[in-house]
Amino acid sequence: MSTLAFTLRARTFRSLRRHRNYRIFFTGQLVSLAGTWMQNVALAWLVIELSGSALAIGALAFWRFVPFTLFGLVAGVVADRFESRKLVMTTQAAAMAISIALAVVTLTDTATLPLVYVLAALGGIALAFDAPGRQSLTFQMVGPRELPNAVALNSGLFNGSRVIGPAIAGLVIAAVGTGLCFVLNAVSFLAVLTALALVREQELRTVEKDPSARIIDGLRRAFAYAWNDPQLRLVLAVVTVVSTVGFNFHVLVPLLAADTLHVGPEGFGFLSASFGVGALAGALAAATFRHASWRLFAVGTASFGVFALLLAPVQNAYLAGILLVGIGVSFTLFTANANALVQLAAPDHLRGRLIGVYLFAFVGVAPVGGLFASWLAEVGGTSLAFAVAGLTALGSIVLAHTWKSRATVPVPSHAG
Repeated sequence: MSTLAFTLRARTFRSLRRHRNYRIFFTGQLVSLAGTWMQNVALAWLVIELSGSALAIGALAFWRFVPFTLFGLVAGVVADRFESRKLVMTTQAAAMAISIALAVVTLTDTATLPLVYVLAALGGIALAFDAPGRQSLTFQMVGPRELPNAVALNSGLFNGSRVIGPAIAGLVIAAVGTGLCFVLNAVSFLAVLTALALVREQELRTVEKDPSARIIDGLRRAFAYAWNDPQLRLVLAVVTVVSTVGFNFHVLVPLLAADTLHVGPEGFGFLSASFGVGALAGALAAATFRHASWRLFAVGTASFGVFALLLAPVQNAYLAGILLVGIGVSFTLFTANANALVQLAAPDHLRGRLIGVYLFAFVGVAPVGGLFASWLAEVGGTSLAFAVAGLTALGSIVLAHTWKSRATVPVPSHAG
């Protein structure tokens, strides 16, 4: 049994053990992402304080993620043209400046809803260009063999930060307000910027860039490649549908806390952290598998649908927290396997663009999804929104799995 446990631990963290650059980058992100989640919670709570409206939270999601709609595909082209490390350093510095601006307007009591939306949109632009660069940089650090493991660990880090960041944010907001959360996030960017400065460029995997790539023609080639790969096409289709209708936690969890369960910022922090615990567990589980697979992707999608349906009628905060743990596990199995399947299918010269297409499917439709989720919450409460999310996830993966099974069934030959 101890041998099995040792083997699982070694397999789970193998990309960290084998690659110095990735180890340093991971450590920097460990600090920075905790601050990011503190800011996410504080931003949502600030909007609730300024408006008290479900639609205002939906509008915040719209302005945070509409940059992915407008620039996400373009960002993929940029990632294929420019050196990934320098691109990520630039976007992280920009995000730090925006956090400082949020801290200033909050602490000086000059924050207004329009101003918060503008700053959220600027942060979204920085994130839109950061994401494909960060994904490409991870590939350069670990290579194709360890990529599924690194993607799962990145997801674990991102979602593990949901445990620390929201929990701290809830306490900080209750004690002194939202402003300090923005200050702490701004300071946390120093960790990841330092890590990027310490990366050894000579140890990065050389990848083929395409400095001549143009936006329209470059995207046309990326979409054509994705369309002609049957599994890649189905993965992107399911991600688009489920992300639009299902993964609107940035809208629904604040409303679940404030309107359905009637808990304060501490309760909101607890619910967000519960999701994070599940997402972290799901990421560590995904990291133990040697390969990304359609089967794990399908299991993650289906189990998300089931847990969302179970959460829909819940009126107890502790039971909601338990179900959000299950949703977190499912969410990470879904995202980690989708991300790795897309990247492993991508040739080097199209990697940034295909990551951009994936991120557009995952986040670029979030503005529409956020407004749709907030409208459902206005009409029928969060119970209706979670029910629709669950049914959509189950329906989309059943259809996709059926189409995939039909496409892979061999056609019998008939002798004349």
